Amino acid sequence: MKFQRFIQKYQTQITLISAILIVLGFAGKYLFNSMVIYNWAFILASIIAAVPIMIHAYQALRVKVVSIELLVSIAVIGAFIIGEYNESAIVTFLFLFGSYLEERTLSKTRQSIKSLTQMAPATAVLLNTDGSQEEVDIDDVDEGDHVLVKTGASVPVDGKVVSGSGYLDESVITGESKAVAKTKGDDVFSGSILGNGTLTVEATKVGEDTTFGKIIELVEDAQDAKSPAESFIDKFAQYYTPAVLIIAVLVYLFTRDFPTAITVLVLGCPGALVIGAPVSNVAGIGNGAKRGILLKGGAVMDDFAKVDTFVFDKTGTLTLGNTAVSAVKSYVDDEATALTLVARAERLSDHPLGKAITDYVSQQHLNYEQLNVTDNSTVKGQGLTANISNHDVLVGNLKLMSANHVSLTTAQQQDLQAVQQTGSSVVMVAVDGQLALILGVSDTIRPGIKAQLQALRDHGAKHLVMLTGDNQITAQYVASQIGIDEVHAELLPEEKVDYIKQFKDQGRHVAFVGDGINDSPAIATAQIGIAMGSGTDVAIETSDVVLMQSSFEALVHAYSLSKKTVLNTKENIFIAIAVVVFLLIGLIAGFIYMASGMFVHEASILVVIFNAMRLIGYGKLPTTKQPKNSQQTSGNLI
Repeated sequence: MKFQRFIQKYQTQITLISAILIVLGFAGKYLFNSMVIYNWAFILASIIAAVPIMIHAYQALRVKVVSIELLVSIAVIGAFIIGEYNESAIVTFLFLFGSYLEERTLSKTRQSIKSLTQMAPATAVLLNTDGSQEEVDIDDVDEGDHVLVKTGASVPVDGKVVSGSGYLDESVITGESKAVAKTKGDDVFSGSILGNGTLTVEATKVGEDTTFGKIIELVEDAQDAKSPAESFIDKFAQYYTPAVLIIAVLVYLFTRDFPTAITVLVLGCPGALVIGAPVSNVAGIGNGAKRGILLKGGAVMDDFAKVDTFVFDKTGTLTLGNTAVSAVKSYVDDEATALTLVARAERLSDHPLGKAITDYVSQQHLNYEQLNVTDNSTVKGQGLTANISNHDVLVGNLKLMSANHVSLTTAQQQDLQAVQQTGSSVVMVAVDGQLALILGVSDTIRPGIKAQLQALRDHGAKHLVMLTGDNQITAQYVASQIGIDEVHAELLPEEKVDYIKQFKDQGRHVAFVGDGINDSPAIATAQIGIAMGSGTDVAIETSDVVLMQSSFEALVHAYSLSKKTVLNTKENIFIAIAVVVFLLIGLIAGFIYMASGMFVHEASILVVIFNAMRLIGYGKLPTTKQPKNSQQTSGNLI
């Protein structure tokens, strides 16, 4: 056991010694004309390099697996029997050197995944009840504890800011590099780095339960989740490797050509075929991880690449899920005064539409707080009336205007219908008996979403569908603005599931994109469930793909990445099979021998690894940040 550990620990040095002995052997023959140096150098090189190979072969046999190492071991013994020491030395060296290069290159494909675990905080500064500070191991922090985060430090827990302010780099969670301002009451995620300021955070989730902990767990699990191609290759290799051994025996029995039979063992090693699919999936998953995209394994990658129908929830997915003023029709000379009056009136109400209006007026830098309210009343189902700074103000719907004898001109009626046709909620404002404003209030369409939906089509999406609980007029308007093909409105959650089942029955491969909370039944029903949003347990656990920054740019990248990864896997399988065919033809034609065959074999392994590594840098890192509220966006409104 100790000997095995010693050999494994120093396998790189063994490879180097083998290479030096091979060089010494060639020098003995061609520089010193000494066959003794030539033969003994290759014998020693063969023995030294064969030891780790044979140990691996023995360990595999103990668990009843006929491994590639066994084929090479038998080939080396056969080469010794026929006196081809140079062949055995070169074959064993190339095998070990190939393993070394394979390990080095594979480690690069896993680098973005390893970097996640390295970013996980190990300690936390705990604030005790007496105000003292104590640095403790992260495992000793409990929910409800208060931890201090200083400039440059990593947030050790998921929690809420209870005091302080600063800017956090949340790229480890969302893939978005732009710093996010945090102040009292804001949520923070473990693994985020505080660029400046000081925060005191109350822990709500700790350890593996944090969002960051779940991301690491998911990405690590994803590496072990096999795609259909990987599963097929694993089964294929179980039968293929013993079959090569049997074929080599049959070649010897029919030809009595021992060197050719031994060469068949070397050429038949399925190394590139076995490694081709896993390395592509690891590289693809790593690419997504560093962009805040969680793809749960090779099987998800394979299914996602087949998607031809994207089904979207509207609110919070196609739109930002908040209300804002989308239209302002003015019929007075002093629009600013009318806006301040309606904003002051809406301060008397807690209606969501009122908040959207006061936010809009504040953005216009209009001050309405100093206006004096002497009388006000709420009219149920119509709106409110108020006397503000000696002006009679009506704020409400058409019924309120009619009840107070405020008439509309033909042009004003046309404006009212135009705003209603967009699906917006309408707020009418009258000042001193005359209609002053018609305001449209609606949800905010995600900026740039039309172009991103077209990008999905460009990558192979054939059907874009909206399923929403909102009214038909609003849904149709959103669809017409962004290019949705099919709209079904006023649906309950179970009715959304029914539509997805219908699409699947029609032979479509469906991906449902929602917020991962209200839409979890639909996410679970579709072949691929995609959650737009970070930090929610349901989003992470229910869906197959999680877009941590709720970005359609990330959705397009994830879709194209899945297709690119599946294509890359197929390329690697083709390369592996083509190499085997080439080697067999070369063996029959007489221009491929044991050493040269092993060289081509090891080279093919590196080719598929380097081909897969192209996935690590695939696509551009996202540069745009999706706004979180209407104050931050200039996008379309509905």
